[in-house]
Amino acid sequence: MAASSTHERRWRNLIRAVPDFPEAGILYRDITPLLHDSDALRAANDALAVEAEEMSATVIAGIESRGFLFGVAVAERLGLPFVPLRKAGRLPAETEAVTYDLEYGTDTLELHRDPSVDGHRVVVVDDLLATGGTAEAAGRLVRAVGGQAAGYAFLVELPDLGGRDRLTGSAVSALVQF
Repeated sequence: MAASSTHERRWRNLIRAVPDFPEAGILYRDITPLLHDSDALRAANDALAVEAEEMSATVIAGIESRGFLFGVAVAERLGLPFVPLRKAGRLPAETEAVTYDLEYGTDTLELHRDPSVDGHRVVVVDDLLATGGTAEAAGRLVRAVGGQAAGYAFLVELPDLGGRDRLTGSAVSALVQF
């Protein structure tokens, strides 16, 4: 079930463009106004849950930090476990890690080994798909611990940046594109 065009218009209107943030030449998509509108937020979480359900998720993973905002709500709506994908050094128990390239440097994502996602169909949830590097790393991390990266669900996609092309072999959905 796709989100209605009314919802899409509302979300689009609530996601503001902030030029030159965090640096010159970047047009940042700020979701704060959408988070402030409880009806729009509820509708977005409902729509993301529908997408994850259509991907046959058995676990929801959220990428730090805004992916937590949506991922926990999606997991709760579907009655599924939630696992956080965190930056290096922020999880207290034994983890698996994957390092990936950024435009200027590298970063690392970690996932607890226990509770395990081994054998599960994991849908990765995040607020924004841009170049796809972090989402691709999330999928590699899920696979490294025996899970299947069943899909990716985003609030916003910036298709001109080509992130979807990096997520081959898995379903990808976004509620709004800019």
